[in-house]
Amino acid sequence: MTDIDVNALANAKAKGERPYFFDDPAVERVFSITLAVATELAVMRERLDTVERLLEAGQPVSKTAIDAFRPDNEAARERQMWHAEYINRIFRIVHQELEALKNPELNVSSKDLADKIAAS
Repeated sequence: MTDIDVNALANAKAKGERPYFFDDPAVERVFSITLAVATELAVMRERLDTVERLLEAGQPVSKTAIDAFRPDNEAARERQMWHAEYINRIFRIVHQELEALKNPELNVSSKDLADKIAAS
């Protein structure tokens, strides 16, 4: 059996220049960490879904069975929907801020709205 250097694999860099999305390096690091954790959670969610489907089908649950599992079309569609909703939840604040920039007239804070209602 060959020894695998897990640290080297985890720290492997993609070829080419790394894309940066933010001017502040601290924000960039937090963003990268958040996406890495979100990715790991998505993988864990898929594996849990696989375990649930194996159990429902009365099949034995093992690492081999989980790794070999291939979702049918319906399961794949459900997973795809979950991923889309998950990504939307993660990036909700970004979407909201972009919408606010596109439509400043809709960018009313809840305090301003409450003040306006109270004044009426």
